[in-house]
Amino acid sequence: MNKKIIIGIIIILVIIVLAICGYFLMENKNEDNNTTNDNASNVVTDDSTTDENANTESNIKKTLVVYFSAQVHTEEVAQKIANNLNADIFEIVPVNEYISEDLDWTDDNSRVTREHEDESLRNIELVSTTVENWEDYDTVLIGYPIWWGIAAWPVNTFVAANNFSGKTVIPARRTSFLF
Repeated sequence: MNKKIIIGIIIILVIIVLAICGYFLMENKNEDNNTTNDNASNVVTDDSTTDENANTESNIKKTLVVYFSAQVHTEEVAQKIANNLNADIFEIVPVNEYISEDLDWTDDNSRVTREHEDESLRNIELVSTTVENWEDYDTVLIGYPIWWGIAAWPVNTFVAANNFSGKTVIPARRTSFLF
């Protein structure tokens, strides 16, 4: 098979996996909403006290889509997923953004090639690693391109800077970058 066919098949498989993940997240979200609504209707209150926790936002599970996109491909998918899941979104942005010439993996002098060859260059400084209300999210989807078989390096910086304890993390990688 030629390279274009293989890339096409991989892209289709990634889209299918993302669609399945999105479907299951929506199902879980709907079940959680039904459970929350059922519980809220069973709360007995009198005039002097109310159970404010039954309907507060802090009890609602929230989803965050985090993504790094050196080009627009991953960003487009992340936006669609966030819209479909009614999720918040956070973009991983390097201080020194990647331009087209940086991404030319066939050029031995390009930025990504130099970073691939020298791991010490992969600690990419980000504009921000802080997600507002991070503690409110119980599910985090992380979208990123694959560079040389691993996550694009800016994603590593974001992951290392945050505590994912108690969160469900779903990696959503784009494998159209086969270098």
